[in-house]
Amino acid sequence: MQRKTKQREHIREALTALGRPLSPTEIFNQAKKRCPSLSLATVYRGINNLLEEGKIVRVSLPGEPDRYETDECAAHHHHHFHCDECRKVFDVAGCAEKLHPHLPEGFSVIRHEIVYYGNCKDCQKSELTRLAR
Repeated sequence: MQRKTKQREHIREALTALGRPLSPTEIFNQAKKRCPSLSLATVYRGINNLLEEGKIVRVSLPGEPDRYETDECAAHHHHHFHCDECRKVFDVAGCAEKLHPHLPEGFSVIRHEIVYYGNCKDCQKSELTRLAR
């Protein structure tokens, strides 16, 4: 077991504060607000240590760099939304299990992952503002 460090605490706090899966750079930018001496290399080491300890989990989306979320968030089954504009990833509550009846006959689901793609509410507002000008 790794020892508890302030840096790792700041990494977990960053993930909790924003409440969505974060890239290492997003974690770094958020954690640096509370720990100005923090380096990106320290964030990567902290991420690896927290992954090994099971305190955070990796969120992998096709064609995207990995992001991370807390183990508490990952404890319940959920899906993700990827904003094409700002590239942020958000948690989606609930599940689309109603799609299972559309499987070919004789198939059974062991697990599934669904990712929604589009624009988040902030990017939609920005687009509406640009169009109104």
